[in-house]
Amino acid sequence: MCIAVPGRIVNIEADEAHIDYGGVSKKASIRLKPDAKIGDCVLVHAGFVIEVLDETLADDVEQAFREIQE
Repeated sequence: MCIAVPGRIVNIEADEAHIDYGGVSKKASIRLKPDAKIGDCVLVHAGFVIEVLDETLADDVEQAFREIQE
């Protein structure tokens, strides 16, 4: 099973974004979603941003991941 993890873009340098995963920051490529921008909630899989979420869906996904972690 593959899981895409939600996070927020905090910085972009060239085609790499710095993603905040609730306090942990990692880089991910935005080559598949070049329209992604700082502040966007995104889904990341295998080091690539694969989806930019609208705010309503982003809130739901972030809440679900918080519940899973508890």
